[in-house]
Amino acid sequence: MRFFTILFLTLPLASTIAQNDRTVRFDSMALEGQIMRYQETVEINLKDAKGIIDSLKLIAIQQEEIYFEAKAYQLLGHYFYLKSDFQNSIDNCEKALDLLESLKIEGPIPNILNQLGISQRYLSQYDEALKSHQKAAEINERINGDPIDLARSYLNMGNLMFDVKNLEASNKYYLQSEEICIKYGLNEFIPKCWGNLAANYRYEGQYEKALEYHLKSIALFEKNPSIALTREYNNIGAVYDDLEDFNVAKSYYSKALMHSEKYGEPQLIGLIYRNLGEIAMVEKDYALAEEYIQKSMDIAKNTQNIERLIRGYGKMAEIKAATNDFKSAYEYKLKYNHLYDSLKGIEVAERINNLEIKYQTEKKEAEIALQGEEIKILNQKVEISNLKKGLYAGGMFSTLALFGLSIFGYRQRIKKNRIAREKQEAIYQQEILHKQKELASQTLHLVQKNTFIQELMENLENIKNSPEKFKMEFRRIVMLLKKENASDKDWEVFKSYFADVHNDFDQKLKTIYPDISEKEIRLAAFLRMNLTTKEIAATLNVLPDSILKSKYRLKKKLGLDKETDLNQFLNTL
Repeated sequence: MRFFTILFLTLPLASTIAQNDRTVRFDSMALEGQIMRYQETVEINLKDAKGIIDSLKLIAIQQEEIYFEAKAYQLLGHYFYLKSDFQNSIDNCEKALDLLESLKIEGPIPNILNQLGISQRYLSQYDEALKSHQKAAEINERINGDPIDLARSYLNMGNLMFDVKNLEASNKYYLQSEEICIKYGLNEFIPKCWGNLAANYRYEGQYEKALEYHLKSIALFEKNPSIALTREYNNIGAVYDDLEDFNVAKSYYSKALMHSEKYGEPQLIGLIYRNLGEIAMVEKDYALAEEYIQKSMDIAKNTQNIERLIRGYGKMAEIKAATNDFKSAYEYKLKYNHLYDSLKGIEVAERINNLEIKYQTEKKEAEIALQGEEIKILNQKVEISNLKKGLYAGGMFSTLALFGLSIFGYRQRIKKNRIAREKQEAIYQQEILHKQKELASQTLHLVQKNTFIQELMENLENIKNSPEKFKMEFRRIVMLLKKENASDKDWEVFKSYFADVHNDFDQKLKTIYPDISEKEIRLAAFLRMNLTTKEIAATLNVLPDSILKSKYRLKKKLGLDKETDLNQFLNTL
């Protein structure tokens, strides 16, 4: 992916520097040529690309060419992102922004803010990332900037909404990005929108749609190979992974890994290793699984990707437990819980969704303010019309009649605008309530599970210093954990909360289908929360295959035909 567009500026005079007692001249076109060389080189040879940026930066600083110094920092931000050195990427993007703001040049700023937001997201700085992308979109719309930067802003905001499982907002942003691409003929960028939409469909369990969009993307990317093609190979592998067609999934993951040798970046390579490791776990090849997961964790540590590291600790705990190395499993589980608590995933989700609501609020308020300004102008016109009517009252009956009609028309427009504004405000309030309900439903189960894990960890701490009892006690607690995960008591507590948020969802099911069982209601509730087959299987402590069969039986009991999607049907209740 090319993150930068070249902005050609005409600068006043050529600059000079002294070098070995000789004078060498650099004009703006020469410096712009350096930028072009970087863009041509970066996808082929990162090391050579870095040399070009360093040269550009040195010349710009010596010549006090602040604009080109800012461009050098911008390109360094891009370079360090490709190296998955996200903190260095952030630092250089911020330096570029400071310099451009001092020059009061806004053109390149949306592009840099997008790069900044991407790196912030990889470091789990979700609040900052969303603000960066929102600001990029706001500036771009205000200055009528490069449409590809606006498309990227919406795409990146969609990614962040997906991270906190606000799929409604995520899909909306992806479609906005696609709309901009179609409008401005940005055909090379459209497959990126398709790939992200496919990821959402996969999460919702709509695998046929996911595959359709991924295959469309791959067909276009293969014509002009880049890192985007590596991502799509990995993404389509994940779809087949969910479908439990592990041989096909593994073939796509392997293809992605091979392709990443030429078109890849550390964080993406780490993700591919993790996916291969998880398939090796399914195949019970634990030695290979540990090798892949360890490689993934090493990359996550080097790139400071906390989320990937958390998942890595969890998978290593599973591998160690499966190979009866319970002491190591316990240690990895401790690391997992400690790091997960530090991330505070639930609070992050709340903050991100609140920022999204605030962003939409401000946009709607701006629209309402614009309407208010129009109404004010109309009122002024009415007052002027009334004044003119008084001045020319004598002998101008026909004119009075025309003014009367004009005033009536203005008032009708005022009334129409007022009604439209009230409707918009009502719709917005409904959207807020809906988002709050969705957010509550996504966090309830996490709250309960974390509470139980905390209690379990306290029990484990009590036996940690008794090696002779450790193995026996650890097995007992593992069994207790399995039992607790599926306990009816926890389910009843969760169900009562879920019913409050989703308007007595279980009672609606029982009213329509009296013979539905508690287990089927539980499955329906998890599907209503948009949990994947793997996530439901982990929650209920069963194999994913068992969940797929249960979904089939539930769909049959509800009398749904093949064309009707079970998740969509449940979302209507």
